[in-house]
Amino acid sequence: MKRRKVGNLLGLAVLSVLLDGPKHPYEMAVVLKHRGKDSDLPIKWGSLYTVVANLDKHGFLEAVESVKDGGRPERTVYRITPAGREEFEDWVRELVGTVDREPPRFKAGLSMLGVLGPDQTAALLRQRAQALEERAEAQRTSLAQLGALMPRLFLVEVEYDLAMVEAEARWVRGFLDELTSGAVPGTDAWRRWYETGELPGDFGEFVEER
Repeated sequence: MKRRKVGNLLGLAVLSVLLDGPKHPYEMAVVLKHRGKDSDLPIKWGSLYTVVANLDKHGFLEAVESVKDGGRPERTVYRITPAGREEFEDWVRELVGTVDREPPRFKAGLSMLGVLGPDQTAALLRQRAQALEERAEAQRTSLAQLGALMPRLFLVEVEYDLAMVEAEARWVRGFLDELTSGAVPGTDAWRRWYETGELPGDFGEFVEER
């Protein structure tokens, strides 16, 4: 991934809402929440003003005026600059065309399953599979409702998220079935290790190598 002057993904979101026209930070937050971008991006709202200031510092935004509404503090209105539009488009190209190497949290947990033992692992996978299936069902309902209101182009991220949740649920259920049926090689040795703390034979050598 390219090292960017402003690398916080909230910066991408800010640039996106300014394509519609100038806004002050509070308006940016309202539009982002209305569009549901906090479900698409890891947004920390407390960072908004810092991100806006950094975008301004690097020439991606520029202040156009300050407005005062009643007794509220004065608010600075920003617009996107040509450099900001270029940065926005380049950032989107990178996100769409480049595979992210950062491993998901679930993968990190899978790499440490030995500490839990097969029975506890099965219970947790069953719990995860149920949660994933419930999430997928809710997303299908949401997608059907939104599909009647807006073009598919504006829903592809919802489709992608649903596909990823469904795929993970299938994998978890499949592995769970293998684990509970005894089809996963080494399950008995894993259980003995968990219950006694003793690594049996070749299984122990493998764990030490890892």
